[in-house]
Amino acid sequence: MIVSVSRRTDIPAFYSEWFFNRLKEGYVYVKNPMNSKQIGKINLNRENVDCFVFWTKNAIPMMKHLDKLEGYNYYFQYTISPYKKDVEPLVQDKKLIIDNFIELSKLLGKERMILRYDPIFINKDYTMDYHKIAFKKLCEKLDGYTDKCVISFIDLYQRTERNSKHLKIRKPTEAEEDELVETFYNIAKEHNITIEMCSESRRESFEKLGVKAGKCIDSDLIAKITGNYLKYGKDKNQREECGCVQSVDIGEYNTCIHGCTYCYANFNKDMAKKNYEFHNKDGELLIGEVPLGAVIKERKIKPVSTKKREKVVEENSNNITLSFGK
Repeated sequence: MIVSVSRRTDIPAFYSEWFFNRLKEGYVYVKNPMNSKQIGKINLNRENVDCFVFWTKNAIPMMKHLDKLEGYNYYFQYTISPYKKDVEPLVQDKKLIIDNFIELSKLLGKERMILRYDPIFINKDYTMDYHKIAFKKLCEKLDGYTDKCVISFIDLYQRTERNSKHLKIRKPTEAEEDELVETFYNIAKEHNITIEMCSESRRESFEKLGVKAGKCIDSDLIAKITGNYLKYGKDKNQREECGCVQSVDIGEYNTCIHGCTYCYANFNKDMAKKNYEFHNKDGELLIGEVPLGAVIKERKIKPVSTKKREKVVEENSNNITLSFGK
């Protein structure tokens, strides 16, 4: 099973103590986002977890606990965006975040540190030139500390438009998207960083510019990390453009208190702050207690097959190269 920690909230930044307590207990409860009385029990034992994928804008609170992940496979999707406090009011100082990214890379290896520069939007302050300069500076600082950067353009959901109305942000035009993708590709190439797109419908246009669609929950990367190829199917719970394979997410919506105005996972910052008050670091659920009458079922997602490293390399030699480390 691949465990996503988490698309829905920033567990490393705000709930890392809870996560490691659940790791110690060996399981976690997760509410169905559509029905709070349907609860999944996720087995977190080493034998059950093929890989953790951590999504974060601040992994600093996790650092003192990393030894507890010994024996687990994991990697980070680490977002470092170019925005200031008007957009990301409670995100940690970016210099500290970059330093933390580098520290993790030195500990884990650069292949397990995926940089995210997203979502990309435009307004009077965050212009095309602003993004080009910011991305160049970021690549210069992280040269040698990551192999890959994932980018995406903002999707203006109704709640995103409502929460960011005062900023007057907009999605770049197709011509602007192409210009940024081409510029980013050339900048990243100078620093030996590969650019991939996350869930973009214009994938053919971007591929012509040298940038392919990626998989954030990535079975190929997990194969490199573990030495085994775990054949998971596409995650049907994600958008059609999403290339991610199946995983179980242990987060909860409306619980991230970074307060980012573009966030799709929070209805509003006040709701997130209110939910945060009901967090118990020793609880089985991220927020609150198990409701009366809840039905608890164990969740299991198993790979179709497991192949050893040498066989995977041989089978994929004609279409994809899996560059395993020693």
